[in-house]
Amino acid sequence: MKIEVVDLKNKATGEIELAESVFGVPVREHLFWEVVNWQRAKRRAGTHQTKTRGQVRGGGRKPWRQKGTGRARQGTTRAPHWVGGGTVFGPQPRDYGYAMPKKKRRAALCSALSMKLGKGQLKVVDNWELPQIKTKLAIETLSNLEAPRALVVDVTSRNEGDNSVTHNDNLRLSVRNLKEAKYLAVEGLNVEDILRYDYVILSRSAVEQLQEALQS
Repeated sequence: MKIEVVDLKNKATGEIELAESVFGVPVREHLFWEVVNWQRAKRRAGTHQTKTRGQVRGGGRKPWRQKGTGRARQGTTRAPHWVGGGTVFGPQPRDYGYAMPKKKRRAALCSALSMKLGKGQLKVVDNWELPQIKTKLAIETLSNLEAPRALVVDVTSRNEGDNSVTHNDNLRLSVRNLKEAKYLAVEGLNVEDILRYDYVILSRSAVEQLQEALQS
């Protein structure tokens, strides 16, 4: 299938061939639920913690003698049934992440892209070359593309010397302050962000890299 490629003023500059296996698959909404839950579980900090009786300060002295007081025997004032005592089976630091099959993640991503294309909410621009870092310029560009609430995606380059990654900073920093838009590198494209924004706008290079990755 083919889709029109436009420039940043929304004027047609050509066409690009989209792979059916990436942008033309059936929409499987149940995969969205599974993959988004998996993404959110991985992001959870898991730093919650309550103190057990061994961690609560104090309580080292036996509150009263074992026998002869008429009261129940007690060994410490930091036992769970005492006010100020420790917590039994309270939350402890843990990792909420779990495994998700790679094929299922890939199928969900292709399904989300296919859904956006089917609804006319996926656009391809020739390139994302903004002349300077300016939020106002990003707003004007998204307005020209008739997609104010959009996920914008572009490629990155890897530096051979230190193996660092260089982003399209003019685009990334211009979009950073917008509440209704978000920048992502193509390797970071994910189902949750695709579903969150009304439009997905990819550069031509991003489409080519995405298809190569998802078809391999």
